Amino acid sequence: MKIGTPKEILKGENRVAMTPESAVQLQKLGYECAIEKGAGAAAGFSDEAYEAVGVEIVKTAASLWKSSDIIAKVRVPTETEMKRLTKGKTLISFFNPAGNEEGMELAKAKGANVIAMEMVPRISRAQKMDALSSMANIAGYRAVIEAGNNFGRFFTGQVTAAGKVPPAKVLIVGAGVAGLAAIGTSTSLGAITYAFDVRPEVAEQVESMGAEFVYLDFEEEQQDGSATGGYASVQSEEFRNAQLAKFRELAPEMDIVITTALIPNRPAPKLWLEDMVKAMKPGSVIVDLAAERGGNVEGTVPDEKVVTDNGVTIIGYTDFPSRMAAQSSSLYATNIRHMMTDLTPDKDGQINHNMEDDVIRGATATYEGEITFPPPPPKVQAIAAKPKAEVKELTPEEKRAQEIAAFKAQTKQQVTLLGVGGALMLLVGLVAPASFMQHFIVFVLAVFVGFQVIWNVSHSLHTPLMAITNAISSIIIVGALMQIGSGSFLVILLAALSIFMAGINIFGGFLVTRRMLAMFQKS
Repeated sequence: MKIGTPKEILKGENRVAMTPESAVQLQKLGYECAIEKGAGAAAGFSDEAYEAVGVEIVKTAASLWKSSDIIAKVRVPTETEMKRLTKGKTLISFFNPAGNEEGMELAKAKGANVIAMEMVPRISRAQKMDALSSMANIAGYRAVIEAGNNFGRFFTGQVTAAGKVPPAKVLIVGAGVAGLAAIGTSTSLGAITYAFDVRPEVAEQVESMGAEFVYLDFEEEQQDGSATGGYASVQSEEFRNAQLAKFRELAPEMDIVITTALIPNRPAPKLWLEDMVKAMKPGSVIVDLAAERGGNVEGTVPDEKVVTDNGVTIIGYTDFPSRMAAQSSSLYATNIRHMMTDLTPDKDGQINHNMEDDVIRGATATYEGEITFPPPPPKVQAIAAKPKAEVKELTPEEKRAQEIAAFKAQTKQQVTLLGVGGALMLLVGLVAPASFMQHFIVFVLAVFVGFQVIWNVSHSLHTPLMAITNAISSIIIVGALMQIGSGSFLVILLAALSIFMAGINIFGGFLVTRRMLAMFQKS
């Protein structure tokens, strides 16, 4: 079977669904690959690069659609493209089945199979095919870069000869894939970053990235926004009011706001209202990543940048991934390739459209002349992180009681060991000669002191300060030097061996540490 990728016809769309690298992997699955002439040029992939890996270059889109059994593309197909489908042909693309009834009816009438990449279920096994996450990751990163391009100051704070520059304050609304990517970029640039999400279980992820999670003083169950598949769900009116009140409180302080909130199969919720925009300082920037679905911000115009009367810039671009076309194409083509791997379990170049497979069934919008959207819930559900068990804070009295109990237990253990050791020493002293006892006492003291010293050295010091901690072996040398003058040949021999072996340990430790430190020195 042949997989064909046409050139995207939407104005400004620079991505392509097949790269030379992904074509190589598709050919290993047994497929022939074809691409429309110039389809990859805007993403930086020349026709020559495709030809070099055995991809057929087709001159026209009509010829490509006609000769290919499988069509892989990025954007939702137009009506003209849908009419080029035939019975048994498979289309893999973003398809927006929830808002594309006409497209599904056309596919049904044609008898074509449609796999909608945005419908890949969010379960562990399907992460490699999750094109929404791949594109959201890029969009989140690019949103911060775009905000910085329109912001008149540094992100990071600076102290210069010309004066002090305060750091920018950035609020990320929504801590999904795009939100987390935006948080990572913002904190990396040095901004003071805040993040809000209706799912309180993501607070730990937000804080681990260096941002501050914005909590609401709201105790109802609706605060937990975990929905099927790990997406946020619709909240109660009371929760929404508390949320908006919090945003109104934050609006005058924020320099940059990036909104990423989406709910599956619904318009984007309005979260940043007109009065909040008016409350922001002149020169502030808002980036609405939900603009394509109606926007989270009142005043967003899709695909445009608007400057309000009070000097706030609202960016509603819907092509953030396309603005990084090479990276986006590579990730999306990899998602397509992984989908094809699941569709081709035998690697024989033939599609096995297994509707019993959770991932394939979940992503299929039409199949064999039937509309199969919406899909049933996957058998394996996405598992949301469990909230941490509440840890009771101990009172000072309780902490003191625990310390006393631990001290008593440790003292009892040490007294017991000393008692056992004393009894053994007494027993040995009764049966051994006085000359032996002199050496034995030195041995026991060396072992005891050495154990106590080494045991109390922090484990974190053993590797970076290996030579220093190994110098503890000098205890052995001291004991051996005390015994080497003894008249007994056996004791002298053992003492000499102790000095020799302890010396190897000490000097070898310094040598190993020197080599380790040399590995981290700049050449």
